[in-house]
Amino acid sequence: MAKYVVKRICYMLLTLFTVASITFFLMRSIPGDPLASMAKTLPEQTKENFYAKYGLDQPLYKQYFKYMEGLVHLDLGESILYAGRSVTSEIARTSPVSGMVGGTALIIGTFIGVCLGMVAALKKNRWPDYVVMFIAILGATIPVFVLASLMQYVFAVQLGWLPASGWGKPVHMVLPVIVLGFGSVATYARYIKSSMLDTLGQDYVLTARAKGLSERAVILKHVLRNSLLPAVTIFSSSIVGVFTGAFVTEKMFSIPGIGLYYVSSINNNDYTMVMGTTVFYAALFIIMQLVVDFVYMILDPRIRIASDR
Repeated sequence: MAKYVVKRICYMLLTLFTVASITFFLMRSIPGDPLASMAKTLPEQTKENFYAKYGLDQPLYKQYFKYMEGLVHLDLGESILYAGRSVTSEIARTSPVSGMVGGTALIIGTFIGVCLGMVAALKKNRWPDYVVMFIAILGATIPVFVLASLMQYVFAVQLGWLPASGWGKPVHMVLPVIVLGFGSVATYARYIKSSMLDTLGQDYVLTARAKGLSERAVILKHVLRNSLLPAVTIFSSSIVGVFTGAFVTEKMFSIPGIGLYYVSSINNNDYTMVMGTTVFYAALFIIMQLVVDFVYMILDPRIRIASDR
C-alpha cells in the first residue's frame, strides 16, 4: 500500500509539472500580452517598468524557470489583471463560493439521480422508468443558460419567489443549485439504471435470492453497492466540474466564484491567474482520482492493488 501511494504521488507531481508546462507555453503563444491594451496610453518608461515588474521583458525560458521555481515553493505569483492580489489569495477567496454552490448542487443532484436510477431499473419498461428517462433526456439536452433563463423568468420575474441574481444570502443559492443539480440528476439516473440492470443479472444476485434474502437486502447490500462503481468514477470529475464548469451559471446569477474569474482571466491574457487556476484544477482532479481508487476498494473487495511484476 505504501509503495502504491508513493508511486501515485510521483505520478501526480509529474502530471502537475506537465500541465503547468503546457499551459505556460500555450498562454505565451497567444498573440498579445496582458499589458498590451493598457500600455498603449502609458509613457515608454512606465511601460518598461510594468513589463519588468512582471518579468515580461525577459526571454521566454527565463520566465518559464522563474515560474516553475515559484511553483515549487507554492507561490503562484501575482495577478496581472487584479494588481496587488496574489493568485493564491484569489483562489482562496473565490473557490469556496463555487464549492458552496456547486457542492450543494452535486450532493443533492447525485442523491436524487441515484434514487431515480434505482426506480428506473427496478421498474423497467413501466411508467416510472419512462418518466425518469424523460427527465434524464431533458437534463442532458437542455443547455445550462436556457434552463437558468427559464428559472429566472418563472421564479423571479413571474412568481417573485426568489431573487434573479446576486450573492450573500442563502436564498441566492436556490436557483443556481437547481440549475447545476439538474444535470447531475440526469447523469446519475442514467448511469445507475444501466449499472443496476447489468448487476441484477449477475450470478451472486441470483444466489442471494435463492438463499432467501429479502428483496430489500438484495438490492441494498448486493445490487446497489456494486452498481455505484460507475457513479464513483464520474463523481471525481463531477467535483472538478463544480469549480470549472459552472462559469455560465456564475455569470448569469452574478455569483463571484472561481469559474467567473477564470474566464475573465483568459479573456484578458492574465498569465499568472490562468496558470494558477489551471494548476489548481489539475491538482484537484488528480487528488480526486486517487480518492476514487480507495473508494473502489471499499465498495468492491475484489479490487486489490497488485504489485508490479
